[in-house]
Amino acid sequence: MKLFIFSSITLFSFVLPSFAEDGFASIFNGKEGPKVKKEGTWTTFTGNGMSVKTEGNWQVQKDGSLFLDPRPGEKGWTRYGSYLWLTENYEDFVFEFEYQHGKGGNSGLYFRIYDESDATKHGFEVQILDCYGKKKLGQHDLGGVIQTAGPLTNASKPAGEWNRIQLTMKEGKVSVVLNGKKV
Repeated sequence: MKLFIFSSITLFSFVLPSFAEDGFASIFNGKEGPKVKKEGTWTTFTGNGMSVKTEGNWQVQKDGSLFLDPRPGEKGWTRYGSYLWLTENYEDFVFEFEYQHGKGGNSGLYFRIYDESDATKHGFEVQILDCYGKKKLGQHDLGGVIQTAGPLTNASKPAGEWNRIQLTMKEGKVSVVLNGKKV
């Protein structure tokens, strides 16, 4: 099963380098960003034995983070080429990353995808959405697992600030921690 990040953030998206602890892999080594390889319409970012690939316009920033700069004409759901795909399959995993988005940002982290032709129909999604301050939450709010459950609490930070998500999949059970709070 594949795990990937789908990003349709309104203006931009960042993924902050997270340095690997014992037993974990990281695409960033703490000193430099990943190596970039272009093949046709695909770009692969590789570092520390881990890779992600994309057809989106992701770029490595000076601090090692990845930045999505939508190409002219890309809007809303038409940006499916902005997926970041992990190139390996994982059964049980802990996936942790930091990101920030602009006002109205909307993205997601898909996992347990059994048909790559349409991940939105053939996998699960942890929602990434600008919902800071929202009181009534549903499965389409930040930290919700779409088609299963919404977050229990709103632990999101305002647009422009860094949020940290930890997605754990163990023995068929999923949990999401947002900014240190189980949601």
